[in-house]
Amino acid sequence: MEGLTVQGLTEEEQAIVEAVRAFVDRDVKPVARDLDHNDTYPERLIDQMKHLGVYGLAIPEPWGEARVSTPCYALITEELSRGWMSLAGAMGGHTVVAKLLLDYGTDEQKDRYLPRMATGELRATMALTEPGGGSDLQAMRTHAARTADGYVINGSKTWITNARRSGLVALLCKTDPAATPAHQGISILLVEQGPGFILSRDLPKLGYKGVESCEIAFDDCHVPHTALLGGREGRGFAQMMRGLEIGRIQVASRAVGVGRAALEDALRYAQERESFGQPIWKHQSIGNYLADMATQLTAARQLVLYASRRYDAGERADMEAGMAKLFASETAMQITLNAIRIHGGYGYSTEFDVERYFRDAPLMIVGEGTNEIQRNVIVRQLIGRGTVAP
Repeated sequence: MEGLTVQGLTEEEQAIVEAVRAFVDRDVKPVARDLDHNDTYPERLIDQMKHLGVYGLAIPEPWGEARVSTPCYALITEELSRGWMSLAGAMGGHTVVAKLLLDYGTDEQKDRYLPRMATGELRATMALTEPGGGSDLQAMRTHAARTADGYVINGSKTWITNARRSGLVALLCKTDPAATPAHQGISILLVEQGPGFILSRDLPKLGYKGVESCEIAFDDCHVPHTALLGGREGRGFAQMMRGLEIGRIQVASRAVGVGRAALEDALRYAQERESFGQPIWKHQSIGNYLADMATQLTAARQLVLYASRRYDAGERADMEAGMAKLFASETAMQITLNAIRIHGGYGYSTEFDVERYFRDAPLMIVGEGTNEIQRNVIVRQLIGRGTVAP
């Protein structure tokens, strides 16, 4: 198609990807190690991301200016993760909430939130997981009781990224605990911080530093009727499942970015480091690692782009997004481990970035629905569709 680049992007989209790549190389790479080791929130980098338009990538006119295709969004996420995966995490849930508002929000909800979300003035996140529930969302206990003027929320959520710095939370909760089947009693409420919204603690983590992951308690938290996404109860589960398609594409893109960073570092080191009189990439065992890493990374990226194109076509993409997330995250885990092997003892040192990639990679295996859940989604869709043809 005329005007499209090799990745299927428009020339304008390719320019945005290149601008983010330059930002990562110039401003992120030099400081990411220190920010990670000190677990420091990257305020300056977040501000630069706002100016680049990263928070408005999913928001079209009249609320935003720079909505891009999902393949472009995936490649931008990859670039950010190549620099520091936490930066991509700082905008991932925000994009899911933007998509939820665009697809299901009332005109009033769109006008209230999307213009400020597009600039990053208002940041958003989603709250799904509960301390005892994990991936079983239908078993959630957080509930919202109807009142004359709105809802009163009680319950708790955990692993909420950006909870302290988000002014809007898309909360998945039960508005009809007696509904059968259970998913028909689940709704999404758009909750702003206020009385009864309690940020209890930040969770300590192996990796994914700098950006907070919190527990939230709701203790008689009041919201108006207008907080109900779309204005109708009982549709939240289906709405969130569609939202998680873009969420899983985003997590898969993060995995590709982390894997790419590890491969790039391993390639550079394998050319600089010599043993037995030659660069170590010439040793067959190291060369085989590098060849396999590059092949797996390329396959993972293509799966992500395939899921992205299907999503943009308006087709059901839960199986494709699940495949991309499953394969890309497992690939990132293997690539980061092999990067440590290639670096030898230095790979275990905090003076080299490969140890950070290895700590960040597991998040994509368990985040946005564990890979075990992804396999369940994939096989159900295989049986339901009755074909493996694309």
